Amino acid sequence: MRNTRRSRSTCRTRGTGRPRALTRRAALTAASLTAALVLVACGDGGSGGHPGGHGSASSGANTGATAGAHNAQDVSFAQGMLPHHRQALEMAGLAPDRASSAEVKDLASRIEKAQGPEIRTIGGWLTSWGEKAPTSSGGATDSMPGMEHPAGSAMPGMMDGSDLGELGEASGTDFDALFLTMMIDHHEGAVAMAAVEKSKGEYGPARSMAADIIAAQTAEIAEMKKLLGKN
Repeated sequence: MRNTRRSRSTCRTRGTGRPRALTRRAALTAASLTAALVLVACGDGGSGGHPGGHGSASSGANTGATAGAHNAQDVSFAQGMLPHHRQALEMAGLAPDRASSAEVKDLASRIEKAQGPEIRTIGGWLTSWGEKAPTSSGGATDSMPGMEHPAGSAMPGMMDGSDLGELGEASGTDFDALFLTMMIDHHEGAVAMAAVEKSKGEYGPARSMAADIIAAQTAEIAEMKKLLGKN
């Protein structure tokens, strides 16, 4: 990933030769995602999710300031998903000026519209619970004490500084391919984290948001793979 010229050249193959660093991350994320979905299959199914949109249906805007019954997993989910969403917005915010594809720009806009309100809702939960809210967008190796992630990993799907730097320097079709490749990994990480919350969380609005994240971001992953010509 740190060799920008090689990575950009690779991107021009429309996803058929992903940068090696992202390929390794994708393999780890896929393993985490598989483990997390097994947890969901084995756990109880009553999440109260609303498939089809992870911004409006589940975020609990009316319950964000209500403490409610919650457990340590709910806190871990909120403290992990907050920087995870912030990084997605950071990546999506580059698209209007750098992407060449109208589809990529539209996807980035939808990500911002969905995850921005969720960030505010999650912050409200943490405040109401008296818990610390992370203040940055984090990084691939960032983790907060006590956070439970699939397969004992650091936050899955997070980009590091060099990844974000390369994305920020790319433009045109190079940006499109790199953005889609990175955002697929990022979404897969969010789905893995949400699957753990759905299986082990207690707080209803958080479990509902987790169900919506799984439904909406899984659909967006399929959309992004199609844009990369992978299907």
